Amino acid sequence: MINLARRDIAHHLKSYLLTGLGLGLLIGVTLTMAGVYRGMVDDAKVLLRAVDADVWVVQQDTLGPFAEPSSVPDDLYRALLGLPGVAQAGNVAYLTMQVSHAGQSQRVMVAGFEPGKPGGPAFLVAGRPIARAHYEAVADAKTGLRVGDVVRIRRNDYTVVGLTRRMVSSNGDPMLFIPLKDAQEAQFLKDNDAIVEDRQRLAANPAINRPGQPGVLDAVQAIQASSHKVNAVLLRLQPGVDARAVADTIARWQRFTAYTRDDMEEILVAKLIATAAKQIGLFLVILAVVSAAIVAFIIYTMTLGKIKEIAVLKLIGTRNRTIAAMIVQEALGLGVIGFFVGKFAATLWAPAFPKYVLLETGDAGRAFVLTLVVCALASVLAIRAALRIDPAEAIGG
Repeated sequence: MINLARRDIAHHLKSYLLTGLGLGLLIGVTLTMAGVYRGMVDDAKVLLRAVDADVWVVQQDTLGPFAEPSSVPDDLYRALLGLPGVAQAGNVAYLTMQVSHAGQSQRVMVAGFEPGKPGGPAFLVAGRPIARAHYEAVADAKTGLRVGDVVRIRRNDYTVVGLTRRMVSSNGDPMLFIPLKDAQEAQFLKDNDAIVEDRQRLAANPAINRPGQPGVLDAVQAIQASSHKVNAVLLRLQPGVDARAVADTIARWQRFTAYTRDDMEEILVAKLIATAAKQIGLFLVILAVVSAAIVAFIIYTMTLGKIKEIAVLKLIGTRNRTIAAMIVQEALGLGVIGFFVGKFAATLWAPAFPKYVLLETGDAGRAFVLTLVVCALASVLAIRAALRIDPAEAIGG
């Protein structure tokens, strides 16, 4: 039997391949958008996996340091260490800011932690861990910093002594790890000019210096006391201890909010990136509809271009089912070419994106099946047009 699809493709091979290439680029964009979403989810979870904390203790009625401001005393960890089942407790302070290096500014998330306790980088790919109490840093490789570089944070310079990889915030900003005391100073303490202005303002305010009222020294001490705060306390539990039970105990007796690791993942994924996920999902639906429309238009145009050939097939007794199968073959062929072109394109340009693009094998498999389904459905319009062709067209003018 004559395979009209194969002969038609061979006769118009160049235009067919170019059509598959265009469709492939569109599929590549679709795969990339799915990869952006997967990357956002992975960015939200990567820090949680790295610090490997079982319970996060934050300010009461807040969602934690990544979702909203949280401030707890930095001596809280002592009380938490006394709870049954707690093996380690570490203070952490996070702040997103611009840092300067070589005359250029870059947005990073600065993380203050205590060496040997939860909150630090999980591993290093170069250099050494932080060994001094001040002015050393470990940077994510995405910052572009190298071991030995000096970066300015607020008023102080920090020497990069180590590099890590895939340590980013939920927004995809690379992490810069520094000692906890330095992070507290950068986040909570005011600069010298602001302190001098506060002293002058407080000294000039008679309401503050009345007998029996707190004086300027008390006010300044209150300002300085704000540096004894952290954003969260991370707990690691002993093997077999129920994290949910410990979190409930802390919330009940310590007057703080405690989240398990699963709770923090839920907060990061369901709340922080929920809107972006919906936007990407809608965009994926639009791309799928556009792809289907393009395939339908192309196959319909190709079918109308061979009316006489289809009429001849009908005249010699070819069944409608065979003709429909030929048209579906052309549509599926476009889908196969388009998918592999799109997969290659997405893999090629994904590293160039500023945000992490995670292309999963499972997503690629589902995209391949969906592409074939969309192409098959898109051929319905062309099939209907082909089946309406009158066999008399074969002997017409």
